[in-house]
Amino acid sequence: MTLYFPGMIVGAILLQTIVFAPTLFNTLNEKSAAKLIRALFPKFFLAISVLGACSLFVPLQSGATLWQIGIALISILFPLICRAMIPRTNRARDEGNEKTFSRLHRISVILTVIVLIGNLSLPLLPHAY
Repeated sequence: MTLYFPGMIVGAILLQTIVFAPTLFNTLNEKSAAKLIRALFPKFFLAISVLGACSLFVPLQSGATLWQIGIALISILFPLICRAMIPRTNRARDEGNEKTFSRLHRISVILTVIVLIGNLSLPLLPHAY
C-alpha cells in the first residue's frame, strides 16, 4: 500500500507529459492548446500535491522511513511551487518575454522531473516499502 500513491504520482506525471500535452499541441491550434493547457496544469499540480500528501499519510501510519517522508514532502511542495509560478509564467508568455518564460518553464520541468524520479526510485531505496 505504501507504493500505491507514489505509483499514481508517476502515472499522472507520465500521462500529462507524454500523452496529454503533446496530443493537445499536435491536435489543436496554438491558441486553443494554450488555453486548455492553462486550465489543466493548475489542476495537475494540485492533484500531484494531494497524492503526495496521501503518500505521506499512509507510511506514517505504519512506520515511515526518511526516504518515504522526504519523497512525499517534495511531492507535496514542488508541485505547489510549480502551481504558484503559473501566473507569472503565463504573463511572461503573454508579454512576449521568452527569456523569463523559458526560465520559469525550465524550473517547473526540473521540479516535476525531481518528483517523478523520486517516486520512481522509491521501491529501490532501502526499507522504502
